[in-house]
Amino acid sequence: MYKTILMPELESLMKQKVLNILDVREVDEYSLGHISGALLCPVSEFMQHLPKLSKSTPYYVVCHSGSRSQAVCDYLGKQGYQVTNVMGGMSTFRGPKVTGLK
Repeated sequence: MYKTILMPELESLMKQKVLNILDVREVDEYSLGHISGALLCPVSEFMQHLPKLSKSTPYYVVCHSGSRSQAVCDYLGKQGYQVTNVMGGMSTFRGPKVTGLK
């Protein structure tokens, strides 16, 4: 089980506190612009990143539009992780974007 929010809700939460954001887009998409502090966990390599995640940490999962993040949230939610899918994804993000791989 997982939660779902829209990108404007995530942006509002980001103004209140530091969030754990997983960006599941591919490396080339991430490097073109991502949320500052977002952890890159591409869907194509996702299982390799799983050991970095903690079931006690809440994560907000983003992709380009919300489809890939939904699939990742479905999987992680069934494994007992605290995840929230961000619908609309980076295509609707209006905040500042960081470019490059850092």
